[in-house]
Amino acid sequence: MMKFLNQLLCLSLLLSISMTTLSSAQTCSKYKFSTNNVFASCNDLPFLDSFLHYTYDSSTGTLHIAYRHTKLTSGKWVAWAVNPTSTGMVGAQAIVAYPQSDGSVRVYTSPIRSYQTSLQEGDLSFNVSGLSATYENNEMVVLASLSLAKELGKGGTINTVWQDGSMSGNSPLPHPTSGNNVRSVSTLNVVSGVSAAAGGAGGSSKLRKRNIHGILNAVSWGIMMPIGAIIARYLRVAKAARPAWFYIHVFCQASAYVIGVAGWATGLKLGGDSPGIQYSTHRSIGIALFSLATVQVFAMFLRPKPEHKHRLYWNIYHHSIGYTLIILGVVNVFKGLDILNPKKQWKNAYTGIIVALAIVAVLLEAFTWYVVIKRRKQEESAKSAPHGASNGNRSQYA
Repeated sequence: MMKFLNQLLCLSLLLSISMTTLSSAQTCSKYKFSTNNVFASCNDLPFLDSFLHYTYDSSTGTLHIAYRHTKLTSGKWVAWAVNPTSTGMVGAQAIVAYPQSDGSVRVYTSPIRSYQTSLQEGDLSFNVSGLSATYENNEMVVLASLSLAKELGKGGTINTVWQDGSMSGNSPLPHPTSGNNVRSVSTLNVVSGVSAAAGGAGGSSKLRKRNIHGILNAVSWGIMMPIGAIIARYLRVAKAARPAWFYIHVFCQASAYVIGVAGWATGLKLGGDSPGIQYSTHRSIGIALFSLATVQVFAMFLRPKPEHKHRLYWNIYHHSIGYTLIILGVVNVFKGLDILNPKKQWKNAYTGIIVALAIVAVLLEAFTWYVVIKRRKQEESAKSAPHGASNGNRSQYA
């Protein structure tokens, strides 16, 4: 069984690390505009089914752009923005567009001053001309010319953001704060044409931190904690495993705690870096996990000996907290997967690991009860015998 658990743990680590791999199979190079516009360069934006076509006029510092958002249903808004001051949302100078009920498209500029923006119309920090938009066949195309001589400087690099969200009548609602909607940030060099998505070389490291946070917590609270509990519950019935099971259990749970605290701290840092993005349930469960696990660790130093009169109460406490940690840990991993929104195969992989552990636990539970019942019958037979052998002292690790 230990060999199986080790293999399962190794597999889970490999699967979790692979969650950081992102790819895009989209292409913009062969697209032809119905208005016969031609652009010198284009980039397949890695998220939200979006593309950016552009031509940069270095003599005037003007960037002519066409932002395309495909697979867009009615009742949705789109936005593309340049952020002259940072790589995030606040400070972005956005162009917003959405289809109206009469079939026309409204397009306007909106400076983003806070995370709670309602995308109100306003002038940008640079001049915008030739602003127009079309919506056909579930595709929004936004055209504009931006005077960016000051923003581009000598390097020719700008920070870009793009988004989509739902409408309430003619009012844009806040965009989702999970999955690809928090990944749609990049830097663009209009001279070389190089675009670096968030988490890539030259881009923001926030996505990489989110993935590290997810990996650490999935491995610790979501996998190692259940494995440690399985070891404690089912190995100790085997006399040959005493006292090894106890030390394996402690090592497994202590390692899970250390890794989990690192993941928890990473989550706190991410929360501090993103004041406008909150996941209240995920955060609350994370705090509860850290608190309960810390109490559980310190309780180990107060563990009474097996024959102590208070040992029963300590066992009840220890087991109750332990199983609560496992349940909360697994639930929070799934909450985190919903937030990260990786490819479906990784959520399926984690689900498979949990199901496999549950099946192992059920089979071992049945086997354990068989062993315990058989052993009790043998002990009762030995006691009723004329010169029954002593059962010996109880293990200090019981």
